[in-house]
Amino acid sequence: MESTNLSRRSFFRTSTSAAAGATAFQIIKPELVRGAGKEKLKAGLIGCGGRGRQAVIDMMNGTENIDFVAMADIFEDKLEGNLRWLKETPSHAKFQDRIKVDPEHRFIGFDAYKKLLATDIDIVMLCTPPGWRPLHFEAAVEARKHVFCEKPFGTDPVGVRRFMKAAKKSEELKLTVVSGAQRRFATEYIQTIEKIQNGAIGEVVATYAYWVGTPVIQQKGRDPKWGDGTWQHRNWYSYVWICGDQVVEQHLHNIDVICWVMGTHPERVWASGGRAWRPNEELYGNIYDHLSADFEFANGVRLSSYCRQYPRGNNIHNNISELVVGTKGRSKCNDMGEKGGNPYVNEHAALANSIRGDGPYVNHAMAVAESTMACIMAREAAYSGEMVTWERIMQSQLDLMPKEMGYDVKIPVTPIPVPGVYKLI
Repeated sequence: MESTNLSRRSFFRTSTSAAAGATAFQIIKPELVRGAGKEKLKAGLIGCGGRGRQAVIDMMNGTENIDFVAMADIFEDKLEGNLRWLKETPSHAKFQDRIKVDPEHRFIGFDAYKKLLATDIDIVMLCTPPGWRPLHFEAAVEARKHVFCEKPFGTDPVGVRRFMKAAKKSEELKLTVVSGAQRRFATEYIQTIEKIQNGAIGEVVATYAYWVGTPVIQQKGRDPKWGDGTWQHRNWYSYVWICGDQVVEQHLHNIDVICWVMGTHPERVWASGGRAWRPNEELYGNIYDHLSADFEFANGVRLSSYCRQYPRGNNIHNNISELVVGTKGRSKCNDMGEKGGNPYVNEHAALANSIRGDGPYVNHAMAVAESTMACIMAREAAYSGEMVTWERIMQSQLDLMPKEMGYDVKIPVTPIPVPGVYKLI
């Protein structure tokens, strides 16, 4: 473990310097799937919701060397509606010669991802709800595709370990994997974290992470014609099997920053949480609305973490931030660097440059997978009321993915977890 942590810490420092423009970084030439030269790459999208369609626009803004040629989703209305949005929004007019999704490359259904990966695309953007991420990432790596992978990288230990196995293979194949943890492509974060790791605030003694915001409610109610499979996918943020709860789906951004600073994952966590305002109704599913966690890293440094989603209202406090305290000062993790463009766009520019060998090789698959597992540790500690270690979560057999999938298939909703009753398996 010690040697693994040292190598990971060395990697983070090196890649941080490279992203900030350091000249000492030795570029690793990834596999150029379409051969040498400046031929345009082809990209496809799996998961055609709001985040997926915006990823296409961010990619278009990030590089001129990628055409968008294929889409896959389980819902035809989502695919066709968001393709129209891409093509008909006036501000997208400059991209129209690069949006080339013909009818033969629009795939619908639960096996649509397989059909898309069987095409000659070079890059796949994985933007479905996160419960599907391990399966889709594994298939993308098997198909030898470069990947833009939205966070988080799974919702349960079994799935994230599956992702980690594919992550190792992606590294062996020199595939580029860029995550949707966009702070890793924000210049102010890159430069600040490099300075923290080089001692700018002394030895790190404490860390803090917060995502205090408002809820994500995707539907007003259930159409009587919708089976469980349809309903839970259209209202996916309310169900733990597919979203992971807020600490996994959203608070990952902040916890990932602290893991980046520390160069490794935490070793153990205690946590608590519950539902203060979410009614016990179908619309609100089975996730918590607040969760606090106390992580501990191997060197004894703690991470105090808090997330919640309360409805908008007067005097409702919001806070999305990180804080690192050192023996010589403190940092918000983005306050010792210069702003350098939109990180949502930067990540796609880095993707294209990595694939072509025009910039540093990027593969964040394992790093963000570890941050995802840390978030799952916190959720399981809060659900169970137990202290959860990294070793235990890496051995857990918890698998939330339904064993049968379809639009009308029955997907039972597990009870809202009660500490002392709920058990981590």
